[in-house]
Amino acid sequence: MQHLMEMDLAAVADIRSEQVSWRFKGLPSSTFGSTIGEVAGQRLDLFGDEFVGPLVVLDADALAHNLTTMAKWCDNHGVKLAPHGKTTMAPQLFQRQIEHGVWALTAANASQLRVYRAFGVNRVLLANQLLDPAALRWLVRELDRDPGFEFSCWADSEAGVALMSETLQELQPSRPVDVLVELGAPGGRTGARDLETALAVARAVDQSPVLRLVGAGGYEGALAHDASESSQSIVDSYLTDLRTLVLRLADGGLLDELDSVIVTAGGSAYFDQVAATLSQPWPMPVTPVLRSGAYITHDDGFYRGISPFARIDGVEPFRSALRAWAQVTSRPQRDLALLTIGKRDASFDEGLPEPQLIRRGDGAIAPLAGATVTALNDQHAFLRLGPEATVRVGDWIGLGLSHPCTVFDKWQLIPVVRGTTVVDLIRTYF
Repeated sequence: MQHLMEMDLAAVADIRSEQVSWRFKGLPSSTFGSTIGEVAGQRLDLFGDEFVGPLVVLDADALAHNLTTMAKWCDNHGVKLAPHGKTTMAPQLFQRQIEHGVWALTAANASQLRVYRAFGVNRVLLANQLLDPAALRWLVRELDRDPGFEFSCWADSEAGVALMSETLQELQPSRPVDVLVELGAPGGRTGARDLETALAVARAVDQSPVLRLVGAGGYEGALAHDASESSQSIVDSYLTDLRTLVLRLADGGLLDELDSVIVTAGGSAYFDQVAATLSQPWPMPVTPVLRSGAYITHDDGFYRGISPFARIDGVEPFRSALRAWAQVTSRPQRDLALLTIGKRDASFDEGLPEPQLIRRGDGAIAPLAGATVTALNDQHAFLRLGPEATVRVGDWIGLGLSHPCTVFDKWQLIPVVRGTTVVDLIRTYF
């Protein structure tokens, strides 16, 4: 895989020609009928130009910081980055990641892969087995149509290899489909549960006339959920097994014809440990690849607490680029206010929104203390108030969000702000 990472910049630019309308939550009605590009050029103010709440925004400076920080760190640690695009499903952000040197993009399913290809992404890792005959037929057409399209997917069972091979042999692709054997662990997610099973899967791939074994991969994040020493030890043990698998594949002659073996792991929680293991010397050419996706926006919850940059001395942390704004619509009790935001608008699977700021009617924005979101309904947030909280009906509350992967899917068009000025709009495709 020697080609540079690319995408269709004209297709990305064309996003800005789409018309804004009532279909996009939160935007001023005065923008309806204008294009995304025209609205972005108006430099609207979040609170002075009739945006309606709730609203989720991205911070321009935090995005730039995170992109630069991750790119430099990967360069310094000898690893490539293939970020999981499912975090944002935003081609405009994919373009910025490519501009910062990512090696590939990772997808989770065929629908995501089709979005990537619609915008010309030329190197994709599919972090899953691809068994659906309809998806395989589409993939073969893409591979045959575009010789520059580089694609790899996972395999974790001989049954999966047989299903892929059966469909592909009927289709007779012009080139084999590249496959990485996936190593899992007991209690984890997908992946062969032990080395011997993984080796058997690899041999099945090697024997298939329509598949090509190009390496191994997995996901350590499913095995631990905090930054404790015991969790980090579990991750290190798994990564040692992954390295052992690759060495045994090489010893068995299964990787001999490759210019470079792909070895990949790494979510957004333990990528420092992944880099430390995968960047160690190998007896053959290896391309070590991280797949961390949440770094681009970071968060004010799960990843803030578990990110390696929160644990490593001398590294500037990522910055949260996500914020929600919601209005206080009711204060029925002294210790309770209700906000106009809920599960349809904000993430809640890895922690509830975090009240951080308050905006009064006079436009002043100040830190908010003594308030906690304790529950979300579909369209309401329960804001518990301490005695020092001076929250009134009509105030706007700025909320930090946890787990960006379940924020972006709720918003089709997201303002990018510098302060309260909108400097761009990001379109998502879920």
